[in-house]
Amino acid sequence: MSRKPLPFEPQPIKKKKKNATNPRVPALSSPPRQRVDIPEVVNRRLVRRAALFCGIPTALGVLTFIVSYILVSQHIVALPNTVVVLVSMLFFGMGVLGLSYGAISASWDEDRVGSWWGWQEFVRNFAILRNAWQEQKEGKTK
Repeated sequence: MSRKPLPFEPQPIKKKKKNATNPRVPALSSPPRQRVDIPEVVNRRLVRRAALFCGIPTALGVLTFIVSYILVSQHIVALPNTVVVLVSMLFFGMGVLGLSYGAISASWDEDRVGSWWGWQEFVRNFAILRNAWQEQKEGKTK
């Protein structure tokens, strides 16, 4: 399947040629790497989705401490400390995963907004990342 590369997608790293006179000194004629920025529209989309999918679980993690304090201090329920810690850790962990999911599930194409949940974009973008990781790994082993 052939696809058009994204404007900010990293290009494959080419091997540097060694200098013929001294094999330990790399050749000086290699072109400098171009700096490629993420388009502003895509950047805003990434930040908005990451804040949404990370912010809600993180707020629930903080709210866990507040609600449990009120429940225990008013003698409504006797909650063990481990329950409070585990529930808050669950929400904070979901926030970490939500941060990653929010960034990967956003549409990286400037012209396409994508869906609300972003599952199709997540599958597409994760495939792009996996291919880039494999190409980078193959480049290092050669």
